Amino acid sequence: MKRFILGSLLAFGLAQADELICAGGDEVFILDAAAAEMGNLEKLWRWNAQEAADIPEEARRDFHHMDECKPIKNGAQILVCASNGGCALIDRATKRVLWRARARNAHSLAMLPHERVVVASSLSGDHLEVFDLKGGAAPIFKTPLHSAHGVVWDEQRQCLWALGFDELRAYTLAAAGNEALTLQLKTSHKLPDADGHDLRAVPGGQDLILTTAHGVYLFGRERATFRRHPLLGAELNVKSVDIHPDSGRIMLGQWATSLRLFQPTGRVDFRGTARPYKARWMP
Repeated sequence: MKRFILGSLLAFGLAQADELICAGGDEVFILDAAAAEMGNLEKLWRWNAQEAADIPEEARRDFHHMDECKPIKNGAQILVCASNGGCALIDRATKRVLWRARARNAHSLAMLPHERVVVASSLSGDHLEVFDLKGGAAPIFKTPLHSAHGVVWDEQRQCLWALGFDELRAYTLAAAGNEALTLQLKTSHKLPDADGHDLRAVPGGQDLILTTAHGVYLFGRERATFRRHPLLGAELNVKSVDIHPDSGRIMLGQWATSLRLFQPTGRVDFRGTARPYKARWMP
């Protein structure tokens, strides 16, 4: 039976080597996607700030309640953050912390050009904060955004998309005195409903995919219009959504003890061992 299931998954284009990365509780971990669907939850890799040798004792509490895990540089490095405020860039091979900072109620983060990182500081923070990877833990720029939750750098359009409580904004990069990087508001688009949560780019297309408390939407970047996702539009309280860059398979998480997969349909059931807040496909 397991051999049949795996064969079916491969027939739909899900390679055996595909990996999922999950953030929740105190750790970030990676699973083999096909194996996890069949019930094998062996962790191929994990990072926990409570155990990391290069996280100072007084900073460990910052990494409780992990809520983001974004692979960059083809999966060689991973951006992570936690609602307790901890933000870090981790080298996958060595688990070495390459950069660390703190942003109140951090909910997502993304790389910007010139070795900068932008962090979405959510409720009680309500800002976008920009950090210099070489400049340490102090932000070099801040701009208000109520309930900032999602950030995506758009290389083609050279702008940052940022998701707040009831709006989607686009920012361009500008240089201030001494070439300090700033974000300049370009456009703002009111969301179809409130409580924006996750924001991702649809691979190979011009759409962004975003979630609110009341649904999942696509935003066409060319025409600046929202439309309900044809398959997921009615899903509520979605904390993370991600689309596989090759197969187009969709992963959806609602801060539960399972992840749901679409096209083809599937599920990763953690059987009470984990409750991921965010999950992403590894490149």
